[in-house]
Amino acid sequence: GDFTARIGDPSGRSEKRKQLSPEEAAENAATYKKQVSKVLVPEKLNIAFNSAWFGKMPVEDVLKLTTHATVSQMMARADFKKRLSRKEDISLLEFMYPLLQGYDSVVLEADIELGGTDQIFNLLVGRDMQKDFGREQQVVITMPLLEGTDGAQKMSKSSHNYIGVNEPAQDIFGKLMSISDELMLKYYELLTDEDLGAVKKMHPRDAKLKLAGLLAAQFHSAAAAKKSEEEFKRVFAGKGTPDDAPEYRTDREKTVFQVLIESAQAKSGNEARRLLKGGAVSFNGAKVTEDNFILREPGILKIGARRFLRIII
Repeated sequence: GDFTARIGDPSGRSEKRKQLSPEEAAENAATYKKQVSKVLVPEKLNIAFNSAWFGKMPVEDVLKLTTHATVSQMMARADFKKRLSRKEDISLLEFMYPLLQGYDSVVLEADIELGGTDQIFNLLVGRDMQKDFGREQQVVITMPLLEGTDGAQKMSKSSHNYIGVNEPAQDIFGKLMSISDELMLKYYELLTDEDLGAVKKMHPRDAKLKLAGLLAAQFHSAAAAKKSEEEFKRVFAGKGTPDDAPEYRTDREKTVFQVLIESAQAKSGNEARRLLKGGAVSFNGAKVTEDNFILREPGILKIGARRFLRIII
């Protein structure tokens, strides 16, 4: 979907998506291939880019695709309906996305299309379009959406609530240990083959440790998962500091605000102030809330629950 990625899927969106450049779409595609290779066998994959047909499709044929749906059908879509009720903009370009995705099914002669429950509208457009083109209609399989670590929104990079399959085992383990007990059960159900009844009988902490170990091992190795568990227990149960905590070196005293920005522990001044005022920052075990607090000695700066920075002056 490198071509349609430039438009952006409006599913579940409360606002227009930013359009991607061809270069950004290609970069994202390479990342997705790397991620999916953790789950599927790369040698058995046949990857197609829809720019192969949309990139050379005449404007006349693009316009003909619009005859396969009506405005009333589009406005019946739940997310469009919500945005319209809030008097938020919906571009005509967004109407094109489900039509282009549906035509992908026609070109690929898809037998089965898999997607999240938020994709039902798009998937059914594909079925209808296959029928219009005289093709056998695909079977649609939908999967429940996985909430992110915040337990509220679906997991996504843009919501900053994701656990990346390419992240280090230690990060996967730590993020999973931060989720709620309720969300943990859903992760077990959707991401593992474990007996949910048996899991419910376990102590929540033990169950969470097991879940974190299972998923860290799945995307890395059993050894990496075990090491991550040992490190987690040492740091968070024993109140220690990770051995691989990044270092920040300076030849003079600096404010905590400067260090947060210069070390990229905060992406902006506003984020740095929010972390400080929210009590998420401590130095050598003492909370720091003022942005003009001066770091006068070496030590450990802790940001949030899982980030550490070793200060060397």
